Amino acid sequence: MKVDKNCRYTETHEWVRVEGDLATGGISDYAQSQLSDVTYVELPVVGDVFDQGEVFATAESAKTAADCYMPIGGEITEVNEGLAASPGLVNEDPFGEGWFVQFTPSELAELDDLMTPEEYQEYVAQEEGGH
Repeated sequence: MKVDKNCRYTETHEWVRVEGDLATGGISDYAQSQLSDVTYVELPVVGDVFDQGEVFATAESAKTAADCYMPIGGEITEVNEGLAASPGLVNEDPFGEGWFVQFTPSELAELDDLMTPEEYQEYVAQEEGGH
């Protein structure tokens, strides 16, 4: 399982990376591996505002559909249009070309509620061990 050292993670396997005034978010490498082949991603609309923990997207695969929750609150400024034509980018490059949304964070202090890459790796290891 890969983690991006510049991201923070949720218990529901979303990531967020904040660069300046902009945040980028998506689902983790672990999440995409659990979904298997992503066939469709339903994304929000630019201008939508979400609170931390609200459903902002849905990722679908042949196996299942999974709700995706905002890692921190904010207003959507861009969605990854490339996922409409190539949803498999989520599987191939979840931290790069497979990002879901960019947004303006409403409260950066919410980052403190999220796991560091090291904490997330431990969390996933415990989750996998519990199955």
